[in-house]
Amino acid sequence: MGSFPFSAIVGQDEMKQALLIAAVDARIGGVMIFGDRGTGKSTAARALAATLPPIMVVEGCRFNSAPEQIDASPDYVPGQKIKAVKAPVPFVDLPLGSTEDRVLGTLDLERALGAGEKHFEPGLLAKAHRGFLYIDEINLLEDHVVDLLLDVAASGENLVERDGLSIRHPARFVLIGSGNPEEGELRPQLLDRFGLSVEVRTPEDIADRVEIMKRCDENERDGRGFAAAWADEDGKVLKRIAKAKAALPKVETPESILEDMASLCKAVGADGLRGELTLMRGSRALAALDGKKQVTRKHLKKIAPLALRHRLRRNILDETGSTTRIERALEELFG
Repeated sequence: MGSFPFSAIVGQDEMKQALLIAAVDARIGGVMIFGDRGTGKSTAARALAATLPPIMVVEGCRFNSAPEQIDASPDYVPGQKIKAVKAPVPFVDLPLGSTEDRVLGTLDLERALGAGEKHFEPGLLAKAHRGFLYIDEINLLEDHVVDLLLDVAASGENLVERDGLSIRHPARFVLIGSGNPEEGELRPQLLDRFGLSVEVRTPEDIADRVEIMKRCDENERDGRGFAAAWADEDGKVLKRIAKAKAALPKVETPESILEDMASLCKAVGADGLRGELTLMRGSRALAALDGKKQVTRKHLKKIAPLALRHRLRRNILDETGSTTRIERALEELFG
């Protein structure tokens, strides 16, 4: 049984929207998905990665290098002949107990002791390069490991300096974290560094719940047939992403919309300027997905809860949820 088709996921529109935006513009800074267990969080992320077209990589390169960027790979020897092959978009699950060495990479001790060679063993960040890195229950992961991941996700590069080794390699990936708030919260300073935040709930609608059961059953009974039935719809998603990526550099954000973004962030009391930057990038990606050449207030309103809800300080005098506070501010500012 292969990956569940992205188009076949019932409901969870906000989560799907956030993942599409991250696929169009990786600079968004990843997606944090909070919600109940068994609501399709990892299924959606895995399905999107499987929907994307294969990437060209250098055969044998352990860092998923593109042929035109092979000189940035620690495995490359100048002058060597390379062969480009197609490979699926990487999707790497980061296990909860992962150590720093497992994530960043480390010295291969067997070769160091046996042959006397200093040899670098790539970590999960190298495997995730040009793809997706998924962390389930990120709120249970050690803070310093989350810090490292967010640093690399922001810079697009992994630098390992230890045991006399200094290795630098590209590590550009879409970081997707998920967790259940009941099992522990993520520190606000870490949460703030995720681009988008999504709240996922168990569907209330009986028809939706029945449809989910039917589709999961079909996929388990005949995965290939089920994938084939949804291939056209997934193809449309793929074309939409490809068109949006191509159009993104030309999408304009009017001055008046930038002012709206700054006014909204000020009104809700979002700390720092990450909120504005994410609003700008997210609105632009959303406009590109909609086939529009210019960002409008409609895009801003749609992206605002995703970009800001995890950046609000708790107000002890206002017990309403962060999404409600954002919607209220939108209403007050823009009607």
